Amino acid sequence: MRRQILKLALAVSLCGLLGPAFAASSKGDVHWVGAWAAASDSPGPVLSAQTVRQVVRASVGGSQVRVRLSNLFGMGPITMGPMHVALRAEGSSITPGSDRPLLFQGKPTVTIAKGDTVLSDAVALDVKPLQELAVSLYVPAGAAVPSTIHNAGLATAYLTESGDATSTTRFPGDEVSGNRFFLTDVEVAGPVPRRAIVAFGDSITDGVGSTQDTYQRWPDHLAARLQADPKLASIAVVNAGIGGNRVLNDNFGPSAQARFDRDALDKAGAHWIVLLEGINDIGGSGPYAADKDRVSAEQIIGGMKALIARAHAKGLKIYGATLTPFHGAGWPYHSSANEAKRQAVNKWIRASGAFDGVVDFDKAIRDPARPERMLPSYDSGDHLHPSGAGFQAMANAIDLSFFADSP
Repeated sequence: MRRQILKLALAVSLCGLLGPAFAASSKGDVHWVGAWAAASDSPGPVLSAQTVRQVVRASVGGSQVRVRLSNLFGMGPITMGPMHVALRAEGSSITPGSDRPLLFQGKPTVTIAKGDTVLSDAVALDVKPLQELAVSLYVPAGAAVPSTIHNAGLATAYLTESGDATSTTRFPGDEVSGNRFFLTDVEVAGPVPRRAIVAFGDSITDGVGSTQDTYQRWPDHLAARLQADPKLASIAVVNAGIGGNRVLNDNFGPSAQARFDRDALDKAGAHWIVLLEGINDIGGSGPYAADKDRVSAEQIIGGMKALIARAHAKGLKIYGATLTPFHGAGWPYHSSANEAKRQAVNKWIRASGAFDGVVDFDKAIRDPARPERMLPSYDSGDHLHPSGAGFQAMANAIDLSFFADSP
């Protein structure tokens, strides 16, 4: 009996020493899901002896957090740290008392090999659905490796001129950027099973045309719709859009074929994919394009079939989204030949039965009087990218019963 009491006392002491992260992980099963994402698309500026603080909005809540960092476009290994995660207050400031250091296998710094990613250890932090987090990372002096970025972050990142400010409540830096630096995923966990929708696409999924720092992209609006329904509130939405992305060929960032595993199939808790791709394949098919870029509607459809097969092989459902109007967008998008390709691809998406379901974004935002054009009230002004109102209409067009099934 004395030995049992001593063992119990030791266990209690260890739990106290290890703190809330240990307590959180010891309460039954833990279910991880991607709550936020940004797909790496290009090399960025070299950071040296600088801190960058990035604000993200979690599409679902949880009691634990971990983050993934990428060195996909680095020219060699890079060491960074320390890093912290906290609840955002306003601007670049964090909520006092919410700051948590992030560790990697128990260490405050981590070296990421060229082309590789790393996942942090879990840390206890109570995150509410649609709550903003601030992820701060420090890159020490001498890191002569280009950063890996997501170019169109549609959110402000804050940087110091120099120094480690990862734990400061009021961020001292006054430099800002629209890029995402190194950060590709924020995952949350809790005892309730969670699943994720991956919004996979190009600049229209990425949110180009909406206002920065306002969460007006169609995946943002979809996340808000899910949170409004208690039966669907455990479902996360992660954005895997890249501006200029194509189904078949590399353009700005790797092609859909090249990045599909990393940016869709392998996301934590991924269960469904909404695919909106093909406009840039069409727009890049003009008479002055390189031979490899002159693709037909049939080739685009073939590329979509390949993505469908890969999703189904992993047990994920994939929904096809029709391509939105681009009449008036100018060269190289708008032409009678390109419009014919768009119509052919959309006809196949709607009628083929190849996808597990169809999201008719084209119908949601087109002008009924001139269906080859976007409705003016949904047009950001460039006749290619929707406005915030257009993105809301797109999100409203998604049938939420698609996500009512069990994993």
